[in-house]
Amino acid sequence: MTEPNIARIAAIIGDRGRAQILSALMSGRAWTATELADAAGVSRPTASSHLDKLRQAKLIGMESQGRHRYFCIANADVAQLLETMMNAASRIETPQFGPRDPELRRARRCYDHLAGELSVSIHASLERQHLLHPTHEGLALSDAGWALFGKLGLTRAAVTHGRRVLCRSCMDWSERRHHLAGALGAALLHRILELRWARQEAHSRVLHFSVAGERSLRQLFDVPSGATLPRGPANGADAQRFDASAVRHG
Repeated sequence: MTEPNIARIAAIIGDRGRAQILSALMSGRAWTATELADAAGVSRPTASSHLDKLRQAKLIGMESQGRHRYFCIANADVAQLLETMMNAASRIETPQFGPRDPELRRARRCYDHLAGELSVSIHASLERQHLLHPTHEGLALSDAGWALFGKLGLTRAAVTHGRRVLCRSCMDWSERRHHLAGALGAALLHRILELRWARQEAHSRVLHFSVAGERSLRQLFDVPSGATLPRGPANGADAQRFDASAVRHG
């Protein structure tokens, strides 16, 4: 039996333009070819060629709506691969921090889950309270842990989706500590956005937490107050404060 050809995938990802496109798609949103060309700093025809190669390698997916075509990361497995590569790159490259890097380090979207300082703090708190424990498939949440997530309406039945790993640790490339990923990590971020505790900046991975949203999340997971997270415009005032009896389940 022939082994999988990792050289082909490595060559496809290794092109700078395609790597920039994949990094942009790690925002978890669908992008048009024009938007991705701008993000990668390449021409429209070059971006189209890159997208064709990425689709052929099954690294991205495409959906047509009318005259528009939207591109996204193919699945969670591809996102995990890219996340691991970002972590490896951060270890071997000399960091060149720009003005936006502090925001990315504090709170960002990594495909479908929360990453950065706050996410790492949540993971550490779950470990400190013995709510997470390792298994041969990744991590398992204790009954007390499920009771905690249940306050947000995140039950085991609601979170479990097909064959995807329910709960796993992921090394955060900026913090060099673990944050929460897997189906549970994705469900948590979805609920955070649903409750308007945070909003995602357009065409960026940065997440802006409202004052009330950050306070509610820290209160729920017993995370001590630390450095202030990036703030968005005043729409944060609309965020729902944490009250276990008032949170809508679903």
